[in-house]
Amino acid sequence: MKHFSQYIDGAFDAGSARFDSVNPATGEVWASMPAASAGDVDRAVRAAHRAFVDSDWSRMTASARGRLLWKLADLVEQQAPRLAELETADTGKIIRETRAQIGYVAAYYRYYAGIADKLQGAHLPVDKPDLEVFLRREPLGVVAAIVPWNSQLFLSAVKIGPALAAGCCIVLKASEEGPAPLLEFARLVHEAGFPPGVVNILTGFGADCGQALTAHPLVARIAFTGGPETARHIVRNSAANLAVTSLELGGKSPVLVFDDVDVDSVCNAIVAGIFAASGQSCVAGSRLLVQHGVRARLLARLADRARAIRIGDPADPATEMGPLATRRQREHIETVVAASLDAGARLVTGGVTPAGAGNYYPPTILDCASASTPCVAQELFGPVLSVLGFATEDEALRLANDSEFGLAAGVFTRDLARGHRLVRGIRAGIVWVNTYRAVSPIVPFGGYGLSGLGREGGFEAVLEYTRTKSVWINTSDAPVPDPFVMR
Repeated sequence: MKHFSQYIDGAFDAGSARFDSVNPATGEVWASMPAASAGDVDRAVRAAHRAFVDSDWSRMTASARGRLLWKLADLVEQQAPRLAELETADTGKIIRETRAQIGYVAAYYRYYAGIADKLQGAHLPVDKPDLEVFLRREPLGVVAAIVPWNSQLFLSAVKIGPALAAGCCIVLKASEEGPAPLLEFARLVHEAGFPPGVVNILTGFGADCGQALTAHPLVARIAFTGGPETARHIVRNSAANLAVTSLELGGKSPVLVFDDVDVDSVCNAIVAGIFAASGQSCVAGSRLLVQHGVRARLLARLADRARAIRIGDPADPATEMGPLATRRQREHIETVVAASLDAGARLVTGGVTPAGAGNYYPPTILDCASASTPCVAQELFGPVLSVLGFATEDEALRLANDSEFGLAAGVFTRDLARGHRLVRGIRAGIVWVNTYRAVSPIVPFGGYGLSGLGREGGFEAVLEYTRTKSVWINTSDAPVPDPFVMR
């Protein structure tokens, strides 16, 4: 039984309340986690505020902040195997994915380390003689960051990295559904040498932790990744502090396949887009829209690939798909798949929950007759691919945009002009053409509609953790004129 601690004001704390964490692959309790109270949250936010206004951090040069971020990147890279093991044990994500993803997280911290001393103000040539005006770009203050269990070290990096590069301090809430990697990551923050209070990491539930954090009067910025319903609570909570808020929410991403493609190549991209991470990704390509001329051939190829996926122990490097993170999520998927079959969907493969321990669910493909089929409309956050056919490009675009979400989309075609037309027409924050799920620290991402607001990643993200200050300087030696004497 492993015991993890929260990290507040530069110290590790077991907390007054604890909860058990269950290994999704076995259904067994494997670790004990701290459940942060509202008092713990208040301590963390106040520590971050002190660090922001009166500490070595508040007086540190931008270049020195960048060096600390670079050191953190080195530690993440060194400890990636250990962090990967913890993420696999706590969330069921397969070890081959956690190792690869966490290894790349270091690149995000290095990218933001490099940006720290690149933020610049501006000189404004105003229309007033003898007045010099310039803009300073300054950090917002205390950031409340909340991340889900899936890809949590990546989703934390795109918040912690830009926040610290900008000079903010941060209180990060890890998901109670698998916080081990982030609670362990706190030890790397400590080892890197950040001053106490600059980074605080805790986990907990509802009103005791999440609500207390997002409504705290000293919080100036909220960065959230999760679902739309929780986002609505956060927006309501932010009415208490009017914090600047960004929301990276769910998706029901369409993948458009035209009949001029290489079927084997497209099949690989679709499998990666929906069955990687057991479909538990915000950008999962869960809606396959395929032109009629290639529909039967592609479906047959996908069914063969899905049936061949090796499902098993996520800690085994040979495993290609592990369990879902929670039993609750599996039950939701079972309900929606059953409703979709009742609504006329055809089960191509999968759809039957295996017996035995763990939250396993097989790769599932549903051939659907209508966009109103439940599996087409709802985000399932699991390995379920919903397939719809189309005849024309216009029909494909209409189906792609027939969703409340708009996080990502994929387009597969050899017609470059068609690809450009669809890039313009698809309402999504990310559009991949002839590839899928490619990421880089240089590229921002975010959504349309219920997929959220604001952007993370890239240079723009750092700017969202700053505000501008206008400075007016009178360069004239003449006295300020009497305001009551008209000239």
